[in-house]
Amino acid sequence: MLEVKKVTWREWLGLGAGLLAAVSLFLTWTTLSASAPEVQEGLQSLPREDVVRSAWNSDFLSWFPPLVLLVVGVAVVLLGQVGKVHQSGLPQLWLVAATIVLLLMAIGWYAIELQFGSEERALFEAGGIVVGSGFGRYLAFAAGVVSLVAAILDSRATRRTPTP
Repeated sequence: MLEVKKVTWREWLGLGAGLLAAVSLFLTWTTLSASAPEVQEGLQSLPREDVVRSAWNSDFLSWFPPLVLLVVGVAVVLLGQVGKVHQSGLPQLWLVAATIVLLLMAIGWYAIELQFGSEERALFEAGGIVVGSGFGRYLAFAAGVVSLVAAILDSRATRRTPTP
């Protein structure tokens, strides 16, 4: 049973980061834009889902890390209530998971164009179309950083707390 009074502010921060990452899945993750006015007009004439994508319509590295962050946030709050689990390394597992999530997000950001096929990328290059990041990607990355910082702080606090 969850005892709200036993949940630390760091664990609440981890849950909040996970929830924020989950909300970001429904925001814009990938956008297409062009500097040439005629190409930009052509993009505007396309259906919105072809030009602006959420994480669900992007690739694996878009939707998977925020979901992992959500699961980690829920696990930290629920399992953090069990003193033996917390003292046995839950903060360190949280730290590792948050680091992996951030790494996956960074790889996804670097490989943002790979969600499109080679023919589409060649067309984008010829037309001067740029694949860019949307607000959701920034928000999820910020949530990952918050979770990582909270995990670091929780790990440090656990080391200072004597074992009963």
